[in-house]
Amino acid sequence: MIIKTLKLAICGGLLFGSTQLMAAAESVAFVGARIFDGRAAAVLEDGVIVTENGRITAIGPRAVITIPEQARQIDVAGKTIIPGLINAHGHVGGVRGLDSGHYTETNLLRQLRLYARYGVTTVNSLGDDGPEGFKVRDGQQNADLDHARLLLAGPVLSPATAAEAVLEVDKAAQNNPAFIKIRVDDNLGRTAKMPAAVAQAISDRADQLGIPLAVHTYYLQDTKDLLRGGADFVAHSIRDVHVDQEFIDLIITRDVCYTPTLTREVSTFVYEHEVGFFSDPFFLNEVDQAIVETLREPARQQRMSQNAAAQQYKASLPIAMTNLKLLADAGAKIAMGTDSGPVARFQGYFEHLEMWMMADAGITPLQILQAATSVAASCLNLPDVGTLETGKWADLLILDENPLDDIRNTRTISEVWIGGKQVPRVGP
Repeated sequence: MIIKTLKLAICGGLLFGSTQLMAAAESVAFVGARIFDGRAAAVLEDGVIVTENGRITAIGPRAVITIPEQARQIDVAGKTIIPGLINAHGHVGGVRGLDSGHYTETNLLRQLRLYARYGVTTVNSLGDDGPEGFKVRDGQQNADLDHARLLLAGPVLSPATAAEAVLEVDKAAQNNPAFIKIRVDDNLGRTAKMPAAVAQAISDRADQLGIPLAVHTYYLQDTKDLLRGGADFVAHSIRDVHVDQEFIDLIITRDVCYTPTLTREVSTFVYEHEVGFFSDPFFLNEVDQAIVETLREPARQQRMSQNAAAQQYKASLPIAMTNLKLLADAGAKIAMGTDSGPVARFQGYFEHLEMWMMADAGITPLQILQAATSVAASCLNLPDVGTLETGKWADLLILDENPLDDIRNTRTISEVWIGGKQVPRVGP
């Protein structure tokens, strides 16, 4: 774990740029806002954040912060500033509309800009990532970053033997990925599950190379076995049964992060009928209406309502939500993640929907915001984002309403800033 943490911290620094590769030369002072720094339960009232060269240079009460003469002052009185949101499990891939097969640099940048407009300023893309994605990642050290920061895992590994496992990990490692990703799941009994010996070989080789292992699982027992075998990141909820004390002790003792991806389950069945967010302006502002009309087609809805897998995932969602509450109450590290990116898992909007569903599961607004900022950054070993403090990148959201009062206030985005630069609010 120590080796993996050190390697990923170095990798994160390279991905997000060094202090010599600054994002914005302008000095900006945000004056008068309520500030949630990503960690503390108490907010800072009438606060000031000063940024220069893309990073935070001062933060504190207005009464004690000296604003540089050259700084452009922005009056944000009455608003709330929070760190940029981090999606610990998303996908930046080949989907455009309801079609796949569009894995191009242009399409990846379009998706990252969409995430950014929704206030998601960092995305951990966990699988099916190709050369174009790594090119985008390696180009993040520029002076005009106008999209979400990107982490990549590369391909989802699926070797047949332990010997092949070593070769596949070695090949994936050549791109310096943030994670090695595997699936240990039988898709509700429809496919063969990765053999335990193969999963262990992947884990062992990833450990030797210092690369964290992210695991897609469904079943409690599989997840226990993977944790004992060295897995570093649980990328989905346990959905077959409720977690027990043995699992809780195991995930806490090993300090492994857990990502609920509740919206992943929702996407499998929700289009069997008219969906509530089809009338939400926060959703409609960024979606092609033709996509909504396609998802409304009666024949399509009927197929989903009659799909056995969709109905099983629908039945699994309450289990996932209860497990989230049990783990959060026990003190496990929860990182907000969605599995957004595949068809009809709407990037940007689903991250907000995920947070609202976490609230429905009984998680407090404070816990949710921490899961989407400081905890997610910790889980991804990203030292320069996730909190608002001196020296960090100036990745922040300005909200009209306080999400600590009601997590659904995350929809009241006024402005998004990445690296001290305001993100354009109109998409391509």
